[in-house]
Amino acid sequence: MAQAKIQAKMNEAAQASLAGTLSMADRSGRLLETLDQLEMRVEALRDAASAMEQERECILEMIQSIQSSQEMRNICAGEREELTLTANRLMGRTLSVEISVGTIRNSQQAEALRKATSIIDEIVKKLLDDMDSSRQKLLALHAACVTEAPAVPIDQKFQAVVISCALEDQKKIKRRLETLLRNVENAQNNIKIMDHQKLEDPIANGSQ
Repeated sequence: MAQAKIQAKMNEAAQASLAGTLSMADRSGRLLETLDQLEMRVEALRDAASAMEQERECILEMIQSIQSSQEMRNICAGEREELTLTANRLMGRTLSVEISVGTIRNSQQAEALRKATSIIDEIVKKLLDDMDSSRQKLLALHAACVTEAPAVPIDQKFQAVVISCALEDQKKIKRRLETLLRNVENAQNNIKIMDHQKLEDPIANGSQ
């Protein structure tokens, strides 16, 4: 134990002596190297937090999908109540996890994000009134966010707005549109299933 302390003191003395002989350029270089290493760790931290943020969004979307699914409607009331309680519990626990990755923006990028958000919000407001038309508009907005050639027309105005956004905001805008499109598709599928059941009911009743 005592020998280890003596060795540590000797190492400290050697480092102090070395620091005294380092030139200003050497000290600056070592500090710059340390800051470069810290920058990589900061970016890794932000990437990890962003991945956790996306995982949280994914879990919430899956829970909501289960809650509104046709399967949930096709089970008995007792089982549905039990599953609903479980889903609500999981929703609450997921919402209790707070993750925030801030984005540094200049005034132009902040204004571009506001415009992009406003455009999407306006379409979302009209979703229930005209789901098909709203879906086509969302597809056009999403096409403006992808690099590969889309199969639908691109909303050129929206594309210009998105390009002016910060890179992290561009990714979040694209993810939001993808989530909205999945929700619309699920809603349309549920409507088709319910409508199909209505069409089958008279036939079933007539055959009894």
